[in-house]
Amino acid sequence: MNRETVRYVAGRLVTAVLLLAVLSLVVYVGVDLLPGDPATARLGPNATPDQIAVARERLGLDEPLTRRYLEWADGLLHGDLGTSANGAPVAGILAGRLADTAILAALTIALLVPCSLALGVTLGRRAGGRADGAGSALLLLTTAVPEFVVAAALSLVLGAQLGWLPATSLVPAGNSPLAHPEVLVLPVLSLLWTGLAYATRVIRAQTVTAARAPHVEAMRLNGIPERTVLRHGVLPAVLPAAVQIWLITAAGLLGGTVLVEAVFSYPGIGTVLVSSVGTGDLPVVQALAMIMGALTLLATIAADVIGAAVGRTRSA
Repeated sequence: MNRETVRYVAGRLVTAVLLLAVLSLVVYVGVDLLPGDPATARLGPNATPDQIAVARERLGLDEPLTRRYLEWADGLLHGDLGTSANGAPVAGILAGRLADTAILAALTIALLVPCSLALGVTLGRRAGGRADGAGSALLLLTTAVPEFVVAAALSLVLGAQLGWLPATSLVPAGNSPLAHPEVLVLPVLSLLWTGLAYATRVIRAQTVTAARAPHVEAMRLNGIPERTVLRHGVLPAVLPAAVQIWLITAAGLLGGTVLVEAVFSYPGIGTVLVSSVGTGDLPVVQALAMIMGALTLLATIAADVIGAAVGRTRSA
């Protein structure tokens, strides 16, 4: 990595830190403005005004917004996500749920990477043909259908009507979804739907461009077998763009995961977020929004850094 690339990466990291600081402010203030009150959520709807006032004082909700934000941000820097409305540490509530969501995301990415690469390269090598035309049209149509619509359709058809797979992803308390792999199939397919189509389209376009590069044409004119041309001429040009789109897709998975988990009642962060918004458990909502925003931001910046590094290498 040359000095210019190091400088660029350092600049992007500084930008990431600044954006995370702004994100923390937006998340805290935005969630604080949501309807609901942690003190009321903790005591229940039958609490008296005096009881609520005492609870608000204990939770520090009677302090100015600026002071509460600074204390919350200081806690974030030290790994403290705060205390939920029921008195439990937010980190403890989210730990298991984040692990379950990570399982869902990891399985989706594990299928997305090889499938999108294989489909994208195959269509790109047949650019202009019937298979490419039909495949490209299908991919375009697929990207227009949101994950939650696909999730609802799969749950209704494959789950409720045909009974091939569980319509919901409920698992016994304390059990990992990996112990019941059948509950993972429909959520993973729902998440894979749009991400696979988007990544395949990008890889296909990159394959078409790489296949027409002068050095690739020269390899063919020299009689080098097509397999070798693909391995040593086309794929090296395609992979950097593929890695970028995989990172961007992984970042987008976080938003899709919340909706898909809600449809299937999957025990991940999506169901926690929906439940916390409904009960007014604002500390949990703030923590989840910050975690999801930070992961999305970092994945996007990583994709940007890879793209810039590849661009500088090619121009060198």
